[in-house]
Amino acid sequence: MSLKSKGINAERELIKLLWTKGWMPIRIAGSGSSPLPCPDILAGKDKRHLAIECKSSKNDNIYLDKIEIEELIEFSQKFGAEAWIGARFNNMDWFFMTPEKLKYTGKGYSISKKNIGEVGMSFEGFLQQNL
Repeated sequence: MSLKSKGINAERELIKLLWTKGWMPIRIAGSGSSPLPCPDILAGKDKRHLAIECKSSKNDNIYLDKIEIEELIEFSQKFGAEAWIGARFNNMDWFFMTPEKLKYTGKGYSISKKNIGEVGMSFEGFLQQNL
């Protein structure tokens, strides 16, 4: 399976999870290749709106480009949504964190499998978060 297919499948998995909890999610196809800022998933429920950048990996670390996070924040601010990163390592559940929880590497950001439970929150916690 290609990396692109793996990413699309992870996004679709998250769409289904959000749907089962009463959210109205939509996957933005081609979000990673668009010249304009856009997240992987937009979701809304009641008056809460989420812009989610999804990442999945079989490795112990996930790396995100600095521009990717800057564009997520820009989009979220202009759209009126909360900016979130959804991350899932193989054989683990989804975890969610805001951009400021990411570790800055000097060139971009990273999420470690080792400490994702410390910086991220579970799917249920994420949905109940009041910002």
